[in-house]
Amino acid sequence: MSQSSESQRFEFGKNWTQFLCHVNRDRIEASTESLAGLLDAKDLTDKSFLDIGSGSGLASLSAHALGAAVHSFDFDQASVACTSEMKQRFGSDNPHWRVEWGSILDRDYVTSLGQFDIVYSWGVLHHTGQMDDAIGNAASLVKNGGTLCIAIYNDQGAASGRWTMIKNTYHRLPQALRPAWVVAIAAIYEAKFALARLIHGRNPLPFADWAAKNRDRGMSAWYDWVDWVGGLPFEVSTPERLIESLAVQGFRIQRLKTVGKGWGCNEYVFTRDDSRLN
Repeated sequence: MSQSSESQRFEFGKNWTQFLCHVNRDRIEASTESLAGLLDAKDLTDKSFLDIGSGSGLASLSAHALGAAVHSFDFDQASVACTSEMKQRFGSDNPHWRVEWGSILDRDYVTSLGQFDIVYSWGVLHHTGQMDDAIGNAASLVKNGGTLCIAIYNDQGAASGRWTMIKNTYHRLPQALRPAWVVAIAAIYEAKFALARLIHGRNPLPFADWAAKNRDRGMSAWYDWVDWVGGLPFEVSTPERLIESLAVQGFRIQRLKTVGKGWGCNEYVFTRDDSRLN
């Protein structure tokens, strides 16, 4: 089953392949600490962890480091290769960490996976081209009493439409010009961020924020910009809509971090309680 038939689908795996050479112990420790904080758990021993759209494999590695039995899959073959390399380099080829190709939109594949204590999909489901189906399928993989962790693009209304235009422009450009487009868009927004910092009495230079990005799940500001400017398919949701849609499936919101009216991902941690369906 095709994740998306759109010719403009961003090749996330190529971006992660370039990011992989920058992964070091500091990034891994930052990512592991971030995941432990997200789950409010420093030990995942005896827990099963599903990473949907594993990308670079950094989140899967973090779950492995916390003691979980990890299952990673991605629709993008280059991302599968990245996760496999991450496992080989840092995961000691652990038999309790499985990496494979798969689509969250393939119901037969999803059903074959069983259920997990923790289902994690960070900034992925809105790139499938069928976000609502992808979220529903991901939710079905959570055990009763288990945890669903997802990050989904915020619905900004007209502003989300402008971002769609920016992303479409990226894909219309020749490959050689795409990095320049990312730099141009990033420069505009970084200038806005600098002005906002100055107005609020902070140092306008971006280095502290970039360092925070490195500490946030061990990510890189540059590769996040490439992902953001080029990332298609692109869908969005308000927190209210997402929380309500999962509530009817027995999910209760445990933790919510929003970007307010801004752009980027709202971050959700849900707990599944099937008794709420009775």
